[in-house]
Amino acid sequence: MTPPIVKSYLIAFEKYKWIGLASFSLAVIGSTVVAMLPDAPVNYSATGELTYSGPAVSFSKTGTDIQLQGKELTDTDLLSNRIIELVATKLKINPTNIVRNVTIKMPPKDRTGKLTSTTITLGYKDNNENRAKEVLQELMQAMVKLSTEINTSRLKAIIQKVNERVPQAKKELEAAERKLEQYDRLERPAILAAENGSLLTGITASQNQQRQIAFTITGIDAQIKSLENKLGLTVNQAYVASALSADPIIANLRTQIYQVESQMAILRKDLRPQHPTMVQLQRQKDAAEELLKARAAEVLGGVGVAAPLQGDLMGIRTQSSLDPTRQALANQMVALQTQRETLQQQLNQQAQEEGNLRRDYSIIPNKQLERSRLENAILLKKAIYDQMQAKLIDAKAAEAETVSSLSIASLPVAIAEVVKPKSVPLTIAIGSFVGLVIGGGVIFLLGSLEGIFKTKEDIRDSLKEKEVALLGELPIMPLNDFHPDTIPVMISSDSPYLEFYEKFRSNLRRIGEKDFKVLLITSVNSQEGKTVSAYNLGIASARAGKRTLIIEMDLRSPSRAASLNVNLDADAALEPLQYYSSLSECVRIVPDIENLYIIPSPGPIRHSAAIIESSEVKRLMEDVRERYDFVILDTSTLGFSNDPLLIQPYSDGMVLVTRPNYTQENLLGETINQLMDYEINLLGAIINGADIPVQIPEPEAEVIFPTPEVKLESVEPSSEVSVSASRK
Repeated sequence: MTPPIVKSYLIAFEKYKWIGLASFSLAVIGSTVVAMLPDAPVNYSATGELTYSGPAVSFSKTGTDIQLQGKELTDTDLLSNRIIELVATKLKINPTNIVRNVTIKMPPKDRTGKLTSTTITLGYKDNNENRAKEVLQELMQAMVKLSTEINTSRLKAIIQKVNERVPQAKKELEAAERKLEQYDRLERPAILAAENGSLLTGITASQNQQRQIAFTITGIDAQIKSLENKLGLTVNQAYVASALSADPIIANLRTQIYQVESQMAILRKDLRPQHPTMVQLQRQKDAAEELLKARAAEVLGGVGVAAPLQGDLMGIRTQSSLDPTRQALANQMVALQTQRETLQQQLNQQAQEEGNLRRDYSIIPNKQLERSRLENAILLKKAIYDQMQAKLIDAKAAEAETVSSLSIASLPVAIAEVVKPKSVPLTIAIGSFVGLVIGGGVIFLLGSLEGIFKTKEDIRDSLKEKEVALLGELPIMPLNDFHPDTIPVMISSDSPYLEFYEKFRSNLRRIGEKDFKVLLITSVNSQEGKTVSAYNLGIASARAGKRTLIIEMDLRSPSRAASLNVNLDADAALEPLQYYSSLSECVRIVPDIENLYIIPSPGPIRHSAAIIESSEVKRLMEDVRERYDFVILDTSTLGFSNDPLLIQPYSDGMVLVTRPNYTQENLLGETINQLMDYEINLLGAIINGADIPVQIPEPEAEVIFPTPEVKLESVEPSSEVSVSASRK
C-alpha cells in the first residue's frame, strides 16, 4: 500500500510539475555559470607548534602545581577575544578574518584524562604568505604571554589568600592557648593531685580519722551509760543537778526553807494555820521558794531553755541536793558529753571533707578530657597555622620559578595549498542534483498548501474563529490486523480510550438542554471517523448507566454493526420500510455491553432520502425518544448527500466530526456557515484521530476487536465506515 505522503506527492507532481521543472532548470543554469567562473587565487596555509613547558628545576610545590594547571588551557582560552583583538590591532587586520582563518588542535587525552602529547598545533590561512606567517607567529607569542600572565595571577592570588588567612589563624591559635592556660590555672592542681595519688591519700586519711573518732565516741558512750546507771540521771539531768548543787545561794535558800519548815512542823501541833505566826512562816517559805526558782533559772541560763528544769519546786530542791561525790560524777558525765559532741562534730567534718574529695575525684576524668580537648584544639590550630606559613614560604619561593606553561616548539611555516581545477561536468552534475532537490521540495511545499488541515491545532483555531464549541479531542485507535473490515470499539471496560469519550459525553451533557436525548453525528467528508466516534460514544454512555441506542442512518453504506458482535438481518434491504415499521424487529442488543442497543442500517439503499422521510421512520424516532435515555444517529457525510439535513429535525442537536489530514479548510468553513444559515442546532465539533498520547497497559492495549459473525459485503469507496477504519 502506497503511503499517504507518496500519494499526496504524486498528486502534487501532476499539478505543479512545470514549476518544479523551472526550479530544476534555474539550478542547472546557476551551476553552469559557477563552473565557467575562473579559479580562485592560491591560498597559503601557515602551521606552527606550541608545547607545554616548565622551569628546568622546581624547588617549590606551589610552582609545580601552577605549571601543571597551566596545561589545562583550552582552545577557547587560547583563542579568546582578548588575544584576537590584540593581534588584530597590532597587525591592523579585521578580527573576523583571524577568527575565520585560524585553526587550533589541542593534544588528545586518554581515558584517565592525561595528555598523550604536549604539542598544540596552530594553523592560519591567507592569500599572502608573509602575512600568514606573521599573524600565526603573533598569535603564538600572545598565547605564551597569556600563559605567563595566568600563572603569575594564580600565584599572586594564592599569596594574597594565604596572607589574608594567616592573621586569623594566629588569633585562633592564641585564643586556644589562652583557654588552656586559664583552665590549667583553675583545674590543674586537682588533676595533678589525682595523677600523683595525693587525692586518694587524703580520702584514705579522712576515712582513718573517722574510724578513730567513731571508736573514741563509742568508748565515751559506754562511760556515759555507766555513769547514768550509777546516778540514775541522764546527761541533761546531771548537768542541772550539778549546777544547782554547786551554787551557794541555792544552798542558802534551801537551808532557809528547811529552817522555816522545821519551825512550822514544831508549831503546827500547837497553832492553827491561820495563826499569825504560821502565816508569817508560810510567807517566808513562799518567798524563799520563789527566790529558789528564780535563782535556779539564772543558774541554768536561758530561763531553762538550754537545760529545762525537771518538775516543780520539789524537783528543784531534789536536783540541787547532790552530795560532793555524786556531784563529781555528774560533772564527769557532763564533761564526757561535751567531749562526745566535740568528737561528733569532728566526725561530721571529716565525712563532709571525704565527700568533697570523692566528688573532686569523680570529675577528674571530665577535667582530663576537657584539658585534652583544649590541647587538641591547640594542636589543630597550630597545624593549620604552620601549614599556612609553609604554604606562604613555598609560594614566595615559587615567584622565581613561575614562567609560562607554553613555549614555541616550531616557528610558523607557510605552504601553498594545492587547488584542483574545477570540473565543469562535476559542477553541473552537482547543480543538477541540487535542482532535483529544490524542484521536488517546491512541489511538496505547494502540495502541502492545498487547504487541508494538517494538525489538530489548525482545526482548533478554525473552530474558535467560527465560534463553534470544541467538544473533545479523540485519539487514533488501532485496527485489528486480522479483521481490517471491522472498526475499533471499546469492548473492554478497562480501555484506555474510554476516558476521552467519557469527556466527550460529559461535554454534551453540559451544553445540552434538560430534554436533550437525540444526537446527530455527521462530518463534512468521508474518512473522518464519524462512525467510530458514534459507536464509542454510545459505549461510553452505556457504561455510564444510560439506556443508549445507536441508529445507523447512513443508508447509502452497509452496516458496521458486526464490529459489536451483532447479527445482521440479510432481508432488511429488500423491504426497508417494513424493517423500520416495528422497533422490536429492527433493534438489536449489543451482547458485550450492558444498556447498549443498535438499529443496523439495511443499506446500501438507492433511495435513502425517501426512506428517511417516510412515516415509518418518523414513528420509529418518536418511539425511541420515549424508550431510551440517549439516542445517537450515525448519518452519512454532508459532502456526500443531504440525508443528515433530512434526519436532523428528529434530533436535538448536531455534532461535526473532523480529522487532521482529511478535513478541508474551505469545506469545513462553508458547512458551518450553511448550518448556521439554516438555524440548525450545531452543538459543536470533535477532532478525531488527533495525535494524543495514550497510556496503553502492558502487555497489550485494552482495545478489543471482535470477530464478525457475518461476512460483510464489499464496501463502496465513498462509504464512511470503510474509510474511518483505515490506518493513520
